[in-house]
Amino acid sequence: MNCKDAEKKIPYFLSDELDGGRLEEFIGHVESCPECREELSIQFLVAEGLDRLERGSNFNLQEELLMKLEDAQRRVRLHHTLWYVLIGLEAAVALAIIVALYIVFQL
Repeated sequence: MNCKDAEKKIPYFLSDELDGGRLEEFIGHVESCPECREELSIQFLVAEGLDRLERGSNFNLQEELLMKLEDAQRRVRLHHTLWYVLIGLEAAVALAIIVALYIVFQL
């Protein structure tokens, strides 16, 4: 992912509309690109800051952005885990079919 693509995805990230591979790609880019990380921080601070000011809430937006990024990383790890479980289940089903076919044709 290049910086232009990452910057286009920032609003989608902030509204939790990225998932799976798109989220993983975005997180990977933002973690490795200081410019995009700064742009993410700015957009988050502006959007959340304005919302909080309108509601009169207290806030620590830098900490909240870090928590949002950590949550996204957890979702990416969960996505990978579920993917590997699915692959394992598919392999088990394929093996069961092979064994069943072997048994049927041996009789």
